Amino acid sequence: MAAPAAGPVPPVPVLRIVAECGRSRARAGELRLPHGSVPCPVFMPVGTRGTAKGLTAAQLAALGCRICLGNTFHLGTRPVSGTGGLRGALGLTLSRPCPELPNPGGDRSCRGFPAGFRRSPRRYRGVTGGSRSVPGLGGPQIWGGAMTQRDVPGFAIGGLSGGEAKAQFWRTVKLSTEQLPRDKPRYLMGVGYATDLVVCVALGCDMFDCVFPTRTARFGSALVPWGSLQLKNQQFAKDFRPIDADCGCPTCQRYSRAYLHALLRSNTAALHLLTLHNIAYQMKLMGSIRDSIVQQRFPEFVREFMDTMYGGRGGPPAWAREALESVGITLA
Repeated sequence: MAAPAAGPVPPVPVLRIVAECGRSRARAGELRLPHGSVPCPVFMPVGTRGTAKGLTAAQLAALGCRICLGNTFHLGTRPVSGTGGLRGALGLTLSRPCPELPNPGGDRSCRGFPAGFRRSPRRYRGVTGGSRSVPGLGGPQIWGGAMTQRDVPGFAIGGLSGGEAKAQFWRTVKLSTEQLPRDKPRYLMGVGYATDLVVCVALGCDMFDCVFPTRTARFGSALVPWGSLQLKNQQFAKDFRPIDADCGCPTCQRYSRAYLHALLRSNTAALHLLTLHNIAYQMKLMGSIRDSIVQQRFPEFVREFMDTMYGGRGGPPAWAREALESVGITLA
């Protein structure tokens, strides 16, 4: 008798959840992608044309970066000549087989849309379905229904980095994560400020991207746990300390604030060195967040982060307090 035909093998889920916070919605996981695994929560440096501006792929890898964000539109309109289209352009600019998330670079409305976690770029559109208003937000719509029923690798939340009020920002993120399935990654587009990252991990997001750390570096600003340093300012002219004594990045290990201050006035190498530091800061922050979730001490981490960031400035902003309290984390 012939053996019964084997049925289709179900695909391996993209997200493997490793640990969840016992109080908030924060979770630590692993993205299982065709070109390697990526621990999350994760911040993805923006490499519009395949790599972060001012850094090489090797430098990104050395900083612990496991995934970059590319822009499908830009790669499509300006592909590298002779590389076989978009896929070849990504492979050439990255120079290594690592995951690359292609961003459609289009719709950033307040609705999720499927994100394809592949190196071959694809353009996606928002998927509309049943909707409901966000309570107290005066009518913004979250598209649910058909969207969450689609068999897609993960979901993106867009339209929340355009200057809207923070009270709307966190409530919309929270409502979105409450509707999205637990077993698929949640990518919050265009969010990269440190406080926003910590709060939105608590609200249940897994993936983030933003030009902020690289763009602010090109304006002479270095990210630190207590905010930022504008190294163009004269106060740093004779400051021979590193940007951050606790940072292990090549910039902090070799150069002083005074040196970078002087370099910023005459040499674009300073922008490269600050970009290196700022990406290292983001990678370290996300690694610390993930470790605290795995170790079941995420609420304590959040309190320590907020105390360091805002201890000398009157305490965390009200919106952050409200957002964290909504998921069970109270700040002293």
